[in-house]
Amino acid sequence: MFKRITLIALLFSQSAWADTTLLNVSYDVTREFYKDFNPAFASYWKQKTGETVTINQSHGGSSKQARAVADGLDADVITMNQSNDIDILYERGKLIPKDWQKRLPYNSSPTASTTVFLVRKGNPKKIQDWNDLVKPGIAVVVPNPKTSGNGRYSYLAAWGYAVRNGADETKAKDFVGKLFRNVPVLDTGGRGATTTFVQRGIGDVLLTFENEVFLIKKELGNDQFDVVYPSSSILAENPVSVVDKVVNKRNTRAVSEAYLNYLYSEEGQEIAARHYLRPKLESVAAKHKADFKAIDLFTVEDVFGGWAKAQKTHFADGGIFDQIYAK
Repeated sequence: MFKRITLIALLFSQSAWADTTLLNVSYDVTREFYKDFNPAFASYWKQKTGETVTINQSHGGSSKQARAVADGLDADVITMNQSNDIDILYERGKLIPKDWQKRLPYNSSPTASTTVFLVRKGNPKKIQDWNDLVKPGIAVVVPNPKTSGNGRYSYLAAWGYAVRNGADETKAKDFVGKLFRNVPVLDTGGRGATTTFVQRGIGDVLLTFENEVFLIKKELGNDQFDVVYPSSSILAENPVSVVDKVVNKRNTRAVSEAYLNYLYSEEGQEIAARHYLRPKLESVAAKHKADFKAIDLFTVEDVFGGWAKAQKTHFADGGIFDQIYAK
């Protein structure tokens, strides 16, 4: 009897302290950030609770990733680069509440970025601003706006530049159309576009997030590429959410919520800043002010009336992007 009780106690103890796993479904160019962030959170959680947590990652084009979760991929948390790709979890399957953005500070966006240009060393084509991208003979590398939030921001940044410089919808459509006629290949995600530009040597300029261009320069050195900041660009906020139906099913809500809250901690924000993601915590942002160039940034709400309207007008099937690209 004693042996049986001891065995039951042992099994209970092992179960109570069993490892916990989380799946974070994220977009393409956050791989390196989460490689640093996840061990930091695991160490924090171990110290706080005694529990070992392992975080698994899934990366790809943001819209493709969001659809995978909506279609049944059991993500405990989703970390995207636009709210539209988290909204669909409510719209398609009520996996999260409609007001999910109200659950965490800054509309559930702990970091932000913006779209900038990466050019080859010396900037041989003298690319300085958005109007240079529509000139004949300029090859622009950008991911597909239909599958990539990175590509969507690039498209909207170009459109916003045009309308904020006096273009009406017809002229803005013509401007963005000229830009995409200079795109030799549309990769499905931001990391694929980086590979096309950096490894395959295609294109004169890569449009991508600020954190991605600095990662490229860090890994490959400063002797191959230069970063160009255009006169204006778009604020790319990075929203996050627990996936309620999944964490309720897997009993991982507490650790999943702690994981996202840790993104707002001093340590989480410092890791973000080191990966050239713009921190939202003022104390950390002030320390890294010199690392992020001041630039005229506009939001999706400013120019397009919000993500829902931008999605329907520009990126839905038959929308303006399809009309442009069909030509």
